[in-house]
Amino acid sequence: MSLIVQKYGGTSVGTVERIQAVAKRVQQTVAQGHSVVVVVSAMGKTTDGLVKLAQDISAQPSRREMDMLLSTGEQVSIALLSMALQELGQPAISLTGAQVGIVTEAEHTRARILNIAPERVERCLLDGKVVVVAGFQGISNSTDLEITTLGRGGSDTSAVALAAALRADVCEIYTDVPGILTTDPRLVPDAQLMDEITCDEMLELASLGAKVLHPRAVEIARNYGVMLVVRSSWTDEPGTRVVSPFKEGRSLEGLEIAHPVDAVELDTNQAKVALLRVPDHPGIAARLFGEIALQDLDVDLVIQSIHEGNTNDIAFTVTQSSLKQAEAVAEAIAPSLRSHDAALDEAEVMVQAQMAKVSIAGAGMIGRPGVAAQMFTTLAKAGVNIQMISTSEVKVSCAIARDDCDRAVEALCAAFHIASSTLDASPSSTSALPDADFPPVRGAALDRNQARLAVRSVPDRPGMAAQIFTRLANHGVSVDMIIQSQRCRLLDGTATRDIAFTVAQSDIEMAQTVLKNDQAELGYGEVLVDPAIAKVSVVGMGMVHRPGVAAKMFQALARQGINIQMIATSEIKISCLVSEDEGVQALQAVHAAFGLSGSQRIQVPA
Repeated sequence: MSLIVQKYGGTSVGTVERIQAVAKRVQQTVAQGHSVVVVVSAMGKTTDGLVKLAQDISAQPSRREMDMLLSTGEQVSIALLSMALQELGQPAISLTGAQVGIVTEAEHTRARILNIAPERVERCLLDGKVVVVAGFQGISNSTDLEITTLGRGGSDTSAVALAAALRADVCEIYTDVPGILTTDPRLVPDAQLMDEITCDEMLELASLGAKVLHPRAVEIARNYGVMLVVRSSWTDEPGTRVVSPFKEGRSLEGLEIAHPVDAVELDTNQAKVALLRVPDHPGIAARLFGEIALQDLDVDLVIQSIHEGNTNDIAFTVTQSSLKQAEAVAEAIAPSLRSHDAALDEAEVMVQAQMAKVSIAGAGMIGRPGVAAQMFTTLAKAGVNIQMISTSEVKVSCAIARDDCDRAVEALCAAFHIASSTLDASPSSTSALPDADFPPVRGAALDRNQARLAVRSVPDRPGMAAQIFTRLANHGVSVDMIIQSQRCRLLDGTATRDIAFTVAQSDIEMAQTVLKNDQAELGYGEVLVDPAIAKVSVVGMGMVHRPGVAAKMFQALARQGINIQMIATSEIKISCLVSEDEGVQALQAVHAAFGLSGSQRIQVPA
């Protein structure tokens, strides 16, 4: 007999009739011989109604009282669903987050789970009962036993955390859509359903705005090896499996606040090629990487920095053995990349051999703005200069001089309490590579909730990036894409570079304030802000060691006349910044380019 955790969102339990339908589905699962724990959200728009009541009373209600109020929404759902099960003759018991032993930090409205003591749930299951649990809530580990709520994605997080604590065979997330789709069907009507996706791919898509699963829930599933299945509440279709690597013996202590970094990885077989001062117009990246793909060269990190005047820089890394061939391609293209402005310098190729890539990896870094900053600080203290930066939800990579490898790895292992590093790591060192028939791209996403900031003329010395991003992190600003320009300019005798990065729209004001307050002390130039940008991304494990993926994406955008403003990559993700008004067109173009469209249109409730 297997143990299944099922989670139903607010829409699924929005009416008495829907609660009764959920009860019948749960009863059918029990009849098939399974033990079942059900996690539910508040009914329909209940939470919105409770928030409005609070706002009618107080313009700024205390966070503690908001937790006390909002936690009641789920208690209504669990009681009604338990009653519905009992009416069907199925023994059931409803339990709050505190009663099932979900212990959190004492942080109202946004608590993280510290531990789960599931003994009571296990006793109820042995008695043959369905256990109906209030999602989104827990109880603090303080002596005051405060009721806490988990913030965004809280019910998903509760369900997956319980599945991990109970060692459930599967955690089923029931929602309005039939599973995980290749992109948002409201923007691309022919998006198709995926049968299966890896946790790493899902983490990237969730962080890019795919709302079916919250990144916190996927993070726990990845860390504890929980099998997730996303299914529709309205049909019996099998949905999408979110597959996790097998994990053994991980402690539940510090469940959501365990060490954010699991590994330090090193790849010493890297070399860099940069094209400086290329014209800033559509098609440049497409042409360069199209020629690279024709030579069957595998590219790792790719960055395109923010434009300077009418030009920008594009840099990428290849293996040492591919350097001469990649350099030849760049040298052949450079003369033709002339700007229409005769006053501008011609494009120039810059090559640097003997490079290495050092990375920190771990699903626990999601939503923790200080992790990347800690990496940069650690490298600065070790005297290691960062030449390229690439970020994703589960990894931060820096290109450095190969002579600095030993110092970098030793310092990072010490800083993040890692016992040993993975030498010459690639995605194949941590998981099996997909076979040749596996599609290179599984999904595409559009994030229109970001803004770009550029810090001009940052002194080019170890520690500058660390100081900038540490100060942002100290004010709760999470940074997404980070690009450091390849061009070095002299300003009053000091070598400087530009650093550009993206933040959430809600963090623009705070980021500007922090940067302007520190401008004189850190000695950088003006701070520029562009809120009218969009980030379009493609994600897929199959792009690893598969030449031509980046070229296909850039060519798709070029055919639509869409100019790429910034590029950043990780092993399984390529992201491009474009203007906000071209975002949807860009998403549709790359979705079609990678053959992600389906024949059946998916209907998604508004």
